[in-house]
Amino acid sequence: MKFKTTFAALAATTSILAGAQAAQADDITVAYFLEWPMPFQYAKETGMYEEALGVNINWVSFDTGTAMSAAMASGDVQISVSQGIPPFVVATSAGQDLQVLDVAVSYADNDNCVVRADLEIDKDSAGELAGKKVAVPLGTAAHYGFLKQMEHFGVDLASLEIVDMAPAEGEAALSQGAVDMSCGWGGALRRMLNSGNVLLTGAEKTELGILVFDATTAPTSYVAENSDQAAAFLGVTAAANAMWADEANRAKMLPVIAKDAGMSEADTAATLSTFVFPTVDEQLSGAWLGGNAQTFMKGVADVFVNAGSIDASKASYADNVNADPLAASQ
Repeated sequence: MKFKTTFAALAATTSILAGAQAAQADDITVAYFLEWPMPFQYAKETGMYEEALGVNINWVSFDTGTAMSAAMASGDVQISVSQGIPPFVVATSAGQDLQVLDVAVSYADNDNCVVRADLEIDKDSAGELAGKKVAVPLGTAAHYGFLKQMEHFGVDLASLEIVDMAPAEGEAALSQGAVDMSCGWGGALRRMLNSGNVLLTGAEKTELGILVFDATTAPTSYVAENSDQAAAFLGVTAAANAMWADEANRAKMLPVIAKDAGMSEADTAATLSTFVFPTVDEQLSGAWLGGNAQTFMKGVADVFVNAGSIDASKASYADNVNADPLAASQ
């Protein structure tokens, strides 16, 4: 395998930077993804967050959750919206002190791997992937899903040439025939489907226990020092999700979300149709932050350890989930 060195470098970076101090709470920076449309972007663009928090917010877009981790470690970012659980687990396993604050979105159908069409490989012939070149954004939800799918199909990771590529880069490589399979999410995944097919649908992955969800995350030090601010931020996000849940609001919200995501309204609507935004009560239940999320993180970490992607997992990730600000937000 050719990806452990990248993980080692990430682990070293996050460990070295983990002690960095958060920025002043009167001017915070929040990370998010482009081409990843969510209701919070309506609140972002209409000033709802600044009004609720009473501070200036700098919004910065990122390509991967691993980059979000590094930015939070350096103190450049105080809150990350919709960070994938796998990059969060990689960072915390390396010693970075981060916390999950809410369940941002569940999206089993919007994170997957696509095999080049001319290879004519599907779930019944997945063994033919041996010896192929695969683009994977390492340390992300797509990476975790890739590992679990290869485990399910019995494909030896050592037989694959795995290259670390952000989804947009992987999509370009797939369309050019430079790789045989590419993994990613959002707009990049949607474009990948023009070049190939998935091995498993979202429902099939879920049946196998391959969960796919993102979280709002933040450095533990920031949350401890600014718990009210964190609760206010989560409250606005929940309000935006509730607005989107009411179809009467979608006509006014969709254009705003699409513009901020850098997507057409049609593509935005198509992407959002594959997303699930759990309510606050659902998030606080045992199915999510009340226990299952912590167990899932441990499972993700152990998969990465077994794959040789990280050296060790934590005994428990319970301290990396803090539902108190979410509960206080209501």
